[in-house]
Amino acid sequence: MEWPSFSDAYEKLVRRMNTPRVVVDNDVCPTATLIKVDSARKRGILLEAVQILIDLNLTIKKAYISSDGRWFMDVFHVTDQFGEKITDERSLSYIQQSLSAGNDSRPGCSDDLTVLELAGTDRPGLLSEVFAVLTEMQCSVVEAKVWTHNGRIASLIQVKDEDSGSSLVDSQRIHFLEGRLSNVVRGDADDALASARITAVSATSVTHADRRLHQIMSAHRDYEQTTTENHRNWIDRGYSIVNVQCRDRPKLLFDIVCTLTDMEYVVFHGTIDTDGDRAHQEFYIRHADGSPISSEAERQRVILCLQAAIERRASDGVRLELCTVDRRGLLSEVTRTFRENGLSVTRAEASTKGGMACNVFYVTDSSGLPADPKLIEAVQQRIGLESLKVQEMPPATAEHRKPSWSSGPREESSGAAGLFYLGSLVKRNLYNLGLIRSCS
Repeated sequence: MEWPSFSDAYEKLVRRMNTPRVVVDNDVCPTATLIKVDSARKRGILLEAVQILIDLNLTIKKAYISSDGRWFMDVFHVTDQFGEKITDERSLSYIQQSLSAGNDSRPGCSDDLTVLELAGTDRPGLLSEVFAVLTEMQCSVVEAKVWTHNGRIASLIQVKDEDSGSSLVDSQRIHFLEGRLSNVVRGDADDALASARITAVSATSVTHADRRLHQIMSAHRDYEQTTTENHRNWIDRGYSIVNVQCRDRPKLLFDIVCTLTDMEYVVFHGTIDTDGDRAHQEFYIRHADGSPISSEAERQRVILCLQAAIERRASDGVRLELCTVDRRGLLSEVTRTFRENGLSVTRAEASTKGGMACNVFYVTDSSGLPADPKLIEAVQQRIGLESLKVQEMPPATAEHRKPSWSSGPREESSGAAGLFYLGSLVKRNLYNLGLIRSCS
């Protein structure tokens, strides 16, 4: 008769032990807020913590990661988006509560939305055609994220029915919409990359948006490009060591950890540091079964996937911000204007709140080169100078657009210690992927 109560008490103890212990410290470091997270180790917990921090618009300047045994201990040095310590007590309390709650803290989407996933081969005017179909099918776009990389496109679009303001429930309508959008994404192309994957799912069940975009891009093999970064294997300890040096930017750590997690690797130790605009990140990883990377082919795949993850969030072109009263067909009208003026959208984010549409577009010309300022001005005149603002105008030279590469693979080993690694020197102007250092 005592077993049920004993079982309940044990379950409560396990839950209490598995709840992350979070300490926020503003006294130790003069330039950043320290966040310490201790928890029982479970798969994906590092990604979960990083995901929460970046969703709170925090910048991770340094981090120390340790996940040996059954315990997970991390220290993050974070600042706000302006590079300052977090001093507001309400913000500090919210950070602590969010990390303690884990995935339960992620703001869910409304049940009254339908999420569409698009993936395929990118081409000029594709986004305009997609939004035109949604307008024709009386689907109102509430929020959208669009990434392009290496000729692929991935998008998550949250829509609702224009009349009811609720999710799409008619299965025939959903099937017809998926068919229409599949044809649009596929276009006239007949190559293997010109596939479309469109699914309508409940908004509350969708994976974290940025993580899902990484997954879609990776599934479409956007990493397939002859490039190298670095990865070296430390056999005597059973770890594979990933060492990344590149230009720092928001969400860089999330993109790397997300990719490693989705590739079924576990991060056991890691250090993250920044020096000016440079980021230095090193991770000791194994497979979920405890084995390290065991082949050159697998090593190269990790390199390519990490590089693609770092690159695909990079925003090429001019940043345009559109803030205006939301109305039916707004995105269709705006993207059609871009297309008619020879502009291609490389990345986009759209959201609506309180009847206002706040959209961000990164645009280039149809060849992927910097757009002519006169074209930008023409688009502004047509859409409205007060509504469409130019935030970034990059130099109009191809040098800033085309990467240059040099590489020199080498292989060394310290036989007595059983240390084996492959090193490579990579130089890229656009994303500033730098020297990947070797062990000695």
